[in-house]
Order: sequence, then structure tokens, then C-alpha cells
Amino acid sequence: MPNTSTDAVSEVFLRSYPKVIFFWPMALVSFILWLLQMIYPTPLPVFGNIWLVVFFVNMFIVAFDFSSAKFFVLIMVVVVVVLLLVFLVPGLFTILPGGSFNPGLTAEFYLVVTIIMAFILGLIVLSSRFDYWKIERNEIYHKKGIFSSAERMPTKSLRIKKEIPDVFEFFILRAGSITLMPGHGDVINLPTVLNINKKQRQIDYLLSHVSIEPDELDA
Repeated sequence: MPNTSTDAVSEVFLRSYPKVIFFWPMALVSFILWLLQMIYPTPLPVFGNIWLVVFFVNMFIVAFDFSSAKFFVLIMVVVVVVLLLVFLVPGLFTILPGGSFNPGLTAEFYLVVTIIMAFILGLIVLSSRFDYWKIERNEIYHKKGIFSSAERMPTKSLRIKKEIPDVFEFFILRAGSITLMPGHGDVINLPTVLNINKKQRQIDYLLSHVSIEPDELDA
């Protein structure tokens, strides 16, 4: 199958982000709940419970790595636990959304969390503009810092390895790990690259269309 226009590129930028980038769902939910809570004079239990559930799930995803096998085992465990709770502990659902449990989270709380998360995520995105790897047809270029010098190495004999160590992180931001193994120099490991499959296709396209130098033609 021929390459699409999105894959037929002349350069590929690779940026590895810290794990906190996966907290964007909590920032989004906090913003939405802030808007909704502004309508009501008192904290609603359902909003607070939703925020706690999202917070727990987000922390769980960032704290652990789930391969494909672990992911399906986790799903089975969750289903079994939910069924046990439904049939054995029916009174437990009084603390769930709509029940009597009220964490008392106010609109101001949601707003502060939104501002903090937006500030941190914004700094992460901004810093990634000054720390990246760029792969061209014949060269790998590493830029780190605003005024720091760049590092360059040839793409000849370059090999790449793509991994998806965490299924949840792939679902959230299509993230995975890319390892660059140049013919000369150290192995480059980028643990959290977004849109991992697209980046791999673009790199594969570049490596399959490496420019041939004139002296190689005459050889």
C-alpha cells in the first residue's frame, strides 16, 4: 500500500514527555465540573464522586504499566469484583454518585485544580519545544535547551524499536516507547512518545527513502 500524505514527510520530530502528561483527563474533568458546579449554590455529591473516581483512575494509570496481558487480567478482576459487590454488599452503593456520600468539593476547588493542572501541562508542552529529536533522511538531530548546541549523527544503519508498554497510556494519547539504535553512538530511548504508530510509519518512510550520495552511485 502506498504511503499517505501524512506519512510521506521529509523530517520527523520525536518528543518524549513526562508521565504527568497523562493527567490531562483530570484537568478536563475538573474544568467541566467547575462550570457545572457554578450553577448550584452547594456542592453536589455526584460531582465530587465523579471527580474522585477520575482522580483514582488517573493515578492508577500513571502509577503502573499495563501490558496487553495485564490489561485483560485487570478487566476480568474488575468485572468479578463489581459482581461480588452487587450481590454481596448492596448497601455499599449509598456512597456512590447519587448516594449519601458527599466529599463537599466546591466550584473553587475544581477551578484551582484546573488552573494548577493547566499550568503544569502548559509548561510541559512548552519545554518539549526545546528538547526534541529530529530525524531527516540522512541525519539525526538532537536539540536540547534554548541556547545549547545541537548534536548530529548520520541515519546510516539506523534501526528503530517501537513498544507499547502500557495499554492505558496508548488509549489516552496513543503513546508508546521508541528506541533509536544508530550505527554509531549511544542507543537513544524515548519512553513516552505521543502518536507512536504514526511516528513509526513516518520514520519507516524516511529510512526507506534515504538519499544516496554521489560517491555511493559510482561505487
